[in-house]
Amino acid sequence: MSADGPQLRAAKRLLDLAKRQGFVFQRVASGEAGPLFACRETVEHRDEIYLGGFSDSCHATRARKSSLIVPGGLRVTARVSGDALTVLRTVIADWPIT
Repeated sequence: MSADGPQLRAAKRLLDLAKRQGFVFQRVASGEAGPLFACRETVEHRDEIYLGGFSDSCHATRARKSSLIVPGGLRVTARVSGDALTVLRTVIADWPIT
């Protein structure tokens, strides 16, 4: 993939849109191309994204929040794995802010 290729431009636009939708991103390894982790907390859900690059090493989960203490953690209601563009598109398009 070239530095200015269409995949990279699309990914940057999707990252910007995810940030505007409330995701907070942080780099989880050193280096400019290190993996990214993002989280968004809403009243009803906790959404998490892990982007390990453009390959199939990316995933995201959506868990429903509860006012009760749930053994084993929050119940995952949606999950997506694949390349960075697939994961970002799915989260942005299919997981509304609630």
